[in-house]
Amino acid sequence: MKLRAPAIPLFNVDPYFSVWMNRDSVNTGIPTHWTGSPNNIWGTVVVDGKEYRFLGRSLSAINHDQGSIIRQTGIQIDACSTTIYFENSLIRLKAVFTSPLLADDLYYSSRPVTYLHLSYESVDGNEHTVKARLDVSEEFVLDKAGDARVWSESVELNEGNCVRMGNGKQEVLAKCGDDIRIDWGYVYLATKGYSKTGNCIKGDLYNIYSETVLAPDALFALAYDDIDSIIYFEKPLKAYWKKDGKTITEAIDEALAEYDTLMARCQKFSSEMRDAAIEKGNEGYADLLQLAYRQVMAGHKLVRDEDGNNLYISKECFSNGCAATVDITYPSAPMYLLYNTELLKGMMRPVLYYARTDAWEFDFAPHDVGRYPILNGQVYGRNRVKSYEHYQMPLEECGNMIILFAAIGERENDFSFAKENMDLLELWSKYLVKYGEDPDYQLCTDDFAGHLNHNCNLSLKAIMGIAGYSKILKALGRTEEADEMMQTAKKFADSFLIRGANADGSYRLAYDRPDTFSLKYNAIWDKVWGTELFPKSFYEGEMNRYKKAADTFGIPLDSRCVYTKSDWLHWVSCFGDKEDFCFVNDMMVKAYSKMRGTSRVPLTDWYNVDTTVMCNFKHRTVQGGLFMKLLID
Repeated sequence: MKLRAPAIPLFNVDPYFSVWMNRDSVNTGIPTHWTGSPNNIWGTVVVDGKEYRFLGRSLSAINHDQGSIIRQTGIQIDACSTTIYFENSLIRLKAVFTSPLLADDLYYSSRPVTYLHLSYESVDGNEHTVKARLDVSEEFVLDKAGDARVWSESVELNEGNCVRMGNGKQEVLAKCGDDIRIDWGYVYLATKGYSKTGNCIKGDLYNIYSETVLAPDALFALAYDDIDSIIYFEKPLKAYWKKDGKTITEAIDEALAEYDTLMARCQKFSSEMRDAAIEKGNEGYADLLQLAYRQVMAGHKLVRDEDGNNLYISKECFSNGCAATVDITYPSAPMYLLYNTELLKGMMRPVLYYARTDAWEFDFAPHDVGRYPILNGQVYGRNRVKSYEHYQMPLEECGNMIILFAAIGERENDFSFAKENMDLLELWSKYLVKYGEDPDYQLCTDDFAGHLNHNCNLSLKAIMGIAGYSKILKALGRTEEADEMMQTAKKFADSFLIRGANADGSYRLAYDRPDTFSLKYNAIWDKVWGTELFPKSFYEGEMNRYKKAADTFGIPLDSRCVYTKSDWLHWVSCFGDKEDFCFVNDMMVKAYSKMRGTSRVPLTDWYNVDTTVMCNFKHRTVQGGLFMKLLID
């Protein structure tokens, strides 16, 4: 991988169980939760009686024991695994961190077991006695270290030895929020075959540990059982992997037994992703997709409701913590359209359920269904000074939902999901027709930029939503209505082309703001679907303007700012040819490779194009939008 990852993925499963390292070497700093809060974990090898650290921080600041590290010599990141190489004068160590979050398999998308496989070979030609040890701190089961007493106990397995740790005061699903960690449930540390397990104090933290001999390899598993995962309209729901009554120890046993075969599946999945990305773009594009994939998967939780429906709950990470957010689902959709539309449907089902309740009072789509992990209704816009309605995103969310339904139907060549929900689609399409040609003072998904009148990009959202609804109607045999809706989409598109035009061939930020520009990412569905609502000159004019506006690390989101959004950059990069795409992609690769300091987080999607400084967001699932190029023929 030529891309230098701003943060290295290590153990990644879901919004609460996700560990990263925000340095180039994993043995020179503190492993952290994606939020940046410490998730201390130490990995050491003892070679012929001398200890070397390969993972985690030095304890010198605490006990003045600097210790020895085994030098990191290389790193490779693919969709499911991070492989890191270490070496000293005695041995060469290979550490493979794998989270088998296979999107094309619902069970593995949910099972909360990750791997660390260690192996070594001699460097000096001599035989060596090598032991490996992992220490996992109390920070895995507390919001912050010291919040409560934790305890541990050994656990029986068929495949190996195991120890678990948990908060002494279990309050399951008792809180929600954004910058918080889980403080209920239990973390499990297991080793295949014999190991020595126990607890200790390390770095002033309570730890569990597992120690085993490398002969010449060893397999560790780190797992988390959250007991109940989501509150869904006052009812607790369990994770999908528990649907047939499987226990966490059964899942760990299974994971240890099937490591080799599962790794082969993961490697095939990653390899095919890489090959597709190189064909459509270049190696830099492949690097970005491989780095983004686990982040996107680990930003969700897959559960089942009481009727057996799959719900794939997103967390709006480091934004406001909203759950099942429509304008987070929308940009993430390309990855799931590629790999598993059932997961995309699982993101939409909570919104559909909520929109039919008496609690939702509007004739447009909701923004969200709660704050993770508690989904009892929309929280965005609540408790604001102005009216609740002022903080809605009506055109945005109506357009998003209809586009997603149409995209799923196209991908599956089956519009039955849309057919089941035509009552809402008809309602939301009417809203687009009524207000979409020239949007009033509304928010769009880029809400950090504030309300805007006559938003050209929001008008594009409405146009493509109407076109999507036309495709749905046509697929359901309602041809006359479909033609009428497509004529409306065409009428709005022609209006856009006249009223939004700049003299240089590009198009405005807002209809009443000449000589401005914005990334017209919503038009991408015209390319994906081949609806030809916009002429070739539209895409050429936009791309030419983007190239002129480009700075060192990307293209600004619009003419008001120096920041950009990575998902939208990749969508507009598809407006041109392969050379245009690589022009934009290569700036993004450069940006992520150059990020320093507080910008070293799981891929931010909001950063300044002149400096790469992160604006705020991190670990957001919108990076699924980077897969858009793979959807376009």
